[in-house]
Amino acid sequence: MQIPVVYQTVGLLTLSNVFMTVAWYGHLKNLAGKAWWIAALVSWSIALFEYLLQVPANRIGYTELSLAQLKIMQEAITLAVFVPFAMIYMNQPFKLDYIWAGLCLVGAVYFIFRT
Repeated sequence: MQIPVVYQTVGLLTLSNVFMTVAWYGHLKNLAGKAWWIAALVSWSIALFEYLLQVPANRIGYTELSLAQLKIMQEAITLAVFVPFAMIYMNQPFKLDYIWAGLCLVGAVYFIFRT
């Protein structure tokens, strides 16, 4: 059974975004007392896993999706991963702005995927 390209792409990009979000923002909580270059080295180490997932995701996705579709999909997934990360891991409060940003991205997804 072959997994459809869109599902493979969304799955890999979602996992990639988890690593990306931790690499970009996790150091603000875990390494706040360390020198910036230590945080950068740790973040780069985590980001390696992001790229090991993101590059195949985009290569697989590009077989059936346009470059613009891949980019907008990436942005929508980024917000979907970031909001729970911010709220659960970073203890940030929920903001109504997350909803407005999400609705804007729904519009972007609609326009980029309509035929």
